[in-house]
Amino acid sequence: MTAQLWFFIIISLVIFNYLFSNLLDYMNHRNWKDEIPNELKDFYDKEKYKKAKNYALSKNKISLFSSSLSFLLVISLIFFNGYGIIDQFVSFNLSKSFESLQISSNFIQSGVFFLILFILNSIISIPFSYYNTFVIEEKFGFNKTTKLTFFIDIIKSTLLSFFIGGILLFLALYLYENLNDGFWLWLWIGLSLLMILINMFYADLIVPIFNKLTPLDDGELRNKIEKYSKDVGYLLKNIYVIDGSKRSTKANAFFSGLGPRKTIALYDTLIEKHTENELVAVLAHEVGHFKKKHIFSGLIMSIIQIGIMSFFFELCLKLPEISIALGGLESSFHLGLVGFSIIFSPISILSGIIMNYNSRKNEFEADAYAKETFNGEDLSLALKKLSVDSLSNIYPHPLYVFFHYSHPPLIQRLRALK
Repeated sequence: MTAQLWFFIIISLVIFNYLFSNLLDYMNHRNWKDEIPNELKDFYDKEKYKKAKNYALSKNKISLFSSSLSFLLVISLIFFNGYGIIDQFVSFNLSKSFESLQISSNFIQSGVFFLILFILNSIISIPFSYYNTFVIEEKFGFNKTTKLTFFIDIIKSTLLSFFIGGILLFLALYLYENLNDGFWLWLWIGLSLLMILINMFYADLIVPIFNKLTPLDDGELRNKIEKYSKDVGYLLKNIYVIDGSKRSTKANAFFSGLGPRKTIALYDTLIEKHTENELVAVLAHEVGHFKKKHIFSGLIMSIIQIGIMSFFFELCLKLPEISIALGGLESSFHLGLVGFSIIFSPISILSGIIMNYNSRKNEFEADAYAKETFNGEDLSLALKKLSVDSLSNIYPHPLYVFFHYSHPPLIQRLRALK
């Protein structure tokens, strides 16, 4: 295919992704109903239910503005040869400046290219993130983040992105420059190993950068968790409390680790708002994922997804027309990566549908396991409180669920538990 045809395909996909995403958001918001479901009438009064609808509307508006500006940025970069201008700047200027250093000039060029795009995206995303945190979340009683914490988080996440992204870019370019064929296979192996390592050490290395993890104190809650784990034969190495209240009143929990490194972290807000039996029921649900082999099957599916992505990435890099369609004078790694991220989007949507469908099925199975091994009523109460306290949409549109939800809607889960 010619560069002109690839240009048309890229433009069409960018426009389609923007329109399709916002159409789903619109349909999802319009699906709110006036009546409160019977399952939640004891938890919602009319005022709080109205508050949940207004919260969803506010979030949708800011999301629409943000996505629209990002869309205009990408479209402008394509139509007005912005990607090509940045590419030529880093190619002709930086290569001469760094040619005396023992560093791949392609790495310097690609690194600066993506740094410029990162800055452009940050100019859009940071103000919206600030507004969302200090206006919307504040208005609806969720925000606990100070301005100092907000900006420190940005600095930390940026440095972490540069560190991990820089390593990945260097290794990917090294493989690309030294392998004529089969680059995708080694990239697949490398990314898969990285994903496994992050899963294993997330609670040890990543979380402490942003939050404080404290071992759960001895007491009734810890005793109940350990007793349940022992009864079902689940080896739980670490039980932590995470200081989620420093940023939000919303409650949450996460489980990470593989094999002997399995870790549970309960947000302090979760412990504050839920009974001990509800917390054990939430744990029982997560144990269900382990017992039903969902973690392993999900890992395999993710590795397959990475393999497909890596294969198509190499195909895009072998087509110089894609780089030229984005304004490049010749084939380049960074323009090929930008083109790939757009061209691969239909396959990404398809794989996302499959992954989400499997995830929703797994959630039902984990709920059933918690009901069988502990108590379904306690899990139902925990799910209701989590949804109501976070003002979640309890009437998501079925099509939105099909494309985006990794968990079944609340009402479906509650009815399945009965």
